[in-house]
Amino acid sequence: MYRQSVLEGIVNFFVGLAELILGLRVVFLFLSANPNLAFVNWIYKTSDTLISPFRGIFTPQAIGHGHILDITALFAMLMYALFGFLLGALLRALSGGDHSKKSS
Repeated sequence: MYRQSVLEGIVNFFVGLAELILGLRVVFLFLSANPNLAFVNWIYKTSDTLISPFRGIFTPQAIGHGHILDITALFAMLMYALFGFLLGALLRALSGGDHSKKSS
């Protein structure tokens, strides 16, 4: 029971971190953030790794002057959330069910 909740917490942490990085990428590209700044550049490089399995499925869409909607990053966010949900469900199933309910 304890090991399952720890593993589920680890999965949730890494999925949340991936979601945060990809979400920042979407916002930075949409708002035309300066890629020469260290933090913005780090987000772009890190998120490139996260979206690489999904690259080529969709093309980024230009919206107005300099604004880009990165549909691939949005799709990657959806897939990582789904993967995290399924992995959490698998961990719960392997541990014998839902232990989040408190006994009376």
